[in-house]
Amino acid sequence: MSLVRIKRKDVKPLSEADRARLRKVVEKPIDYSDIPELTDEWFEKARRAADAASQSKSQIALRLDDDVIAWFRTQGAGYQTRMNAILRSYMEASTAFRRSR
Repeated sequence: MSLVRIKRKDVKPLSEADRARLRKVVEKPIDYSDIPELTDEWFEKARRAADAASQSKSQIALRLDDDVIAWFRTQGAGYQTRMNAILRSYMEASTAFRRSR
């Protein structure tokens, strides 16, 4: 999968038909009745998917841009775990995308 960058000036404005379709979607009520309530008990048992997925880790040397590292560090303790979770999420989404083709 490759990254595609699009500049704002290259995006054509929405047509009136596009705007009408968007208004229709926004105005449509959302039915939440089939979603179970999240109780305190549920939150006590909840675990982050990245934590549950793999306890086996390898230490590697990885070169990242300074601003990327700085941004993750501003997120507080556990930033390396979050970086791993983001990479895992990308890996799983990419794998699922390839399977669906």
